[in-house]
Amino acid sequence: MNTNQVTFREATIQDLDKIVFMLSDDVLGSKRELYKQPLPESYIKAFQSINADPNNELIVACYGEKIIGVQQITFTPYITHQGGWRATIEGVRTASSERGKGVGSLLIQWAIQRAKERGCHIVQLTTDKKRPEALHFYEKLGFTATHEGLKLHI
Repeated sequence: MNTNQVTFREATIQDLDKIVFMLSDDVLGSKRELYKQPLPESYIKAFQSINADPNNELIVACYGEKIIGVQQITFTPYITHQGGWRATIEGVRTASSERGKGVGSLLIQWAIQRAKERGCHIVQLTTDKKRPEALHFYEKLGFTATHEGLKLHI
């Protein structure tokens, strides 16, 4: 695969099946996602909410017509940092057939450029502690672990 030929675009509802498949196609994703046909209504509703929100973008990476990666970028205004905007990257996934070929790096670099275009001063993301290789991947792209993140599932 020639990474110079990878393109990026906003996802459409027709992409949702492939996106959910990619999210479910790894050890952690297989435990928290529910990929089946038809897709559960919760994915469709989530897509519709993301699509309707101008501060959310669900982006797919494509090689020709084939979707090979996905990420969600959320743009949030903050009172802190003098009222600046942040971009949060979530749900980054590369198709299993394309892992290790540079697609993940392209996704993150694209998101950083998009954050700059939107006037953000911080790009942030989280990675599961069960994915130490992902932490190393993000550090190689310039991210630093500056905060301890906490979650409460309700």
